[in-house]
Amino acid sequence: MTKEFIYGYIKKHTLAVVSTSATGNKPEAALVGIASTENLEIIFDTVKSSRKYQNILQNPHVAIVIGWENETTLQYEGIATELVGEDAAHFKEVYFGVYPDGRERVETWPGLVHFKVTPTWIRYSNFNIPVVIEEMEF
Repeated sequence: MTKEFIYGYIKKHTLAVVSTSATGNKPEAALVGIASTENLEIIFDTVKSSRKYQNILQNPHVAIVIGWENETTLQYEGIATELVGEDAAHFKEVYFGVYPDGRERVETWPGLVHFKVTPTWIRYSNFNIPVVIEEMEF
């Protein structure tokens, strides 16, 4: 399994489930729109009033599930960072490449923010014959 293979898999998907930990280590999950960089960073947006935003501020470790069609999926764990400052523009452009309407949301949705997730662990699973389950650590 290569970074290029994983990047290609992620690029085929525009939705993922992001899981965070709430106070008391209670799990919470939400469906979000995603974009990805060639370094396998995932970008998504949310509003500051969301549970995931508050959870990430408390604990930036997140888990993401991408894909579920045809018994094939990608499990992804990483560290979420709110996009601010000089790096923000580059990563937001990656996101807007997938979601052009995201530019309008920036202007019209109060409290909209973007996050970049940097991978720490990835597992690709394909349960079709031949079964393939491979992991990457970063």
